[in-house]
Amino acid sequence: MQNPDYKATLPACLLYWEKTRPDAVYLTQPQADGSAVDYTWRQVGDQARRMAAYLRSLDLPPRSQIALLGKNSAHWIMADLAIWLAGHVSVPLYPTLNAQTAAYILEHSEARLLFVGKMDELWPLVAPGIPAQLPRITLPLGPSLQGVRGWDEIVAQTPRLETVAKREPDELATVIYTSGSTGLPKGVMISFGAMVRTVCHGDRMFKINRDDRMLSYLPLAHAAERALVEAPSLYHGFRVYFAWSLETFVQDLRRARPTLFFSVPRLWTKFQQGICQKLPLQRQKRLFRVPVLSRVVKRRILSELGLQDVRLALTGSAPLAPALIEWYRKLGLELLEGYAMSENFAYSHSNMPGDMVVGTVGCPAPGVEQRIADNGEILVKSPSDMMGYFKDPQKTAESFTEDGFLKTGDMGSLDDQGRLKITGRVKELFKTAKGKYVAPVPIENRLGRNEKIEAVCVAGAGQPQPFALLLLGQDARTGERSALDAELAGLLREVNAVLEEHEKLDYLVVVKEPWTMQNGYLTPTMKVRRNVVEGRYLSQADGWREARQEVVWE
Repeated sequence: MQNPDYKATLPACLLYWEKTRPDAVYLTQPQADGSAVDYTWRQVGDQARRMAAYLRSLDLPPRSQIALLGKNSAHWIMADLAIWLAGHVSVPLYPTLNAQTAAYILEHSEARLLFVGKMDELWPLVAPGIPAQLPRITLPLGPSLQGVRGWDEIVAQTPRLETVAKREPDELATVIYTSGSTGLPKGVMISFGAMVRTVCHGDRMFKINRDDRMLSYLPLAHAAERALVEAPSLYHGFRVYFAWSLETFVQDLRRARPTLFFSVPRLWTKFQQGICQKLPLQRQKRLFRVPVLSRVVKRRILSELGLQDVRLALTGSAPLAPALIEWYRKLGLELLEGYAMSENFAYSHSNMPGDMVVGTVGCPAPGVEQRIADNGEILVKSPSDMMGYFKDPQKTAESFTEDGFLKTGDMGSLDDQGRLKITGRVKELFKTAKGKYVAPVPIENRLGRNEKIEAVCVAGAGQPQPFALLLLGQDARTGERSALDAELAGLLREVNAVLEEHEKLDYLVVVKEPWTMQNGYLTPTMKVRRNVVEGRYLSQADGWREARQEVVWE
């Protein structure tokens, strides 16, 4: 290695692989017809350099913010790299943003230009929020915009930028706007050094290497996907595949056959439901009792999902039901729960292979310190902590203790081995009419273990007792009502049996309106927007209480 700094920053990593493994495939992009296009390191470097040269020609101020909107794609990563090679700062936007939030981020970030990538049906929802005067460039697979130049045209007409900007580890690389589950999104400033430190320290746990493969499908606008897919792929030089759509997801997963896979509980649940529709649980149990047949069936199930080569399976954003963890474990796939934030570039806590403790998010990752504050808040000091919030020094100061620990806003407890258990959010505590405080998250976790429940929100501020709003899975919603009523009533009694008197749920409400990212009930990372849900349903609580039913259908 002639250049000792070749892994000091992610753009430096690109230059290294472009030189040492030019013909190795880096990115594989599926197409609408089911085919896929491969891009080698040479091609990625060439396209990124040409776009960087074009950005330089615009004479923008040094280190300008350049926004990037779109679903995950090969050219999303190329655009990110081009922004860095030109000496600028990337500002990713979730493709599921509404127009109002997109307008706020673009204005607040002082974005000078916007890359628009693959948007499909989402473009009309966000387009009204894009300032008319903001220059745009469309990526391949992006919408066709009148008067807007496309990536391919610019790359074809622009010479390569041979002398790229040298980026320093302590320099601002990206501003990641939080998903905004409460209030306006905040711009988290992440340095190049923080991005590399997440990878370097993470290697001490998971031993990632050049031969690994990943499928990128969770939003690249979120810290987790960039920390677990983009950053390590650039650092280690492994191959990344992309998903085309929900309809082709399994096909895309089978193409990738990932060795590393990161998902969220709702998708792990959907995978299981898809398998159980074809092979019911009772039949699985019978087949698993036969040793030789068991190995064949389990391998076939994993192959059906495209997960047969996975050596490391990670999950986060919300707790997994123990029964679901056990189901995957029986298949030979150990799901490792972890915990982190945008503010520390997704580097904080994780369970380890062979040491997964259900109900915890594991111990602090190497280099991370933790403690629990007097009010129960989790405090974390990570080597990948943010530089601060963009244009908000006051909020930055408020978010750290005097000795440099990040105030996570989450509540938790530690076991005797130092493993962390998340017990709720500090700001999510609410007071009932009896003056008692209720922490909703632990109750939601208990209810969420039922496989028929897709999402849950415990509410009840100002009510005599709390209650729970349930969104059922599609199969459950179309099932027989009386049987489901009986099952949910039994679940209510089961959960109430272990709760304190002031926490006991008065009733369960089955909602009929889906909670999605598009209608604002879920964040782009699929977390329930508690304030939106409560704003929609809390006014009906008096009527539900007066009905005196254990299960209410909205």
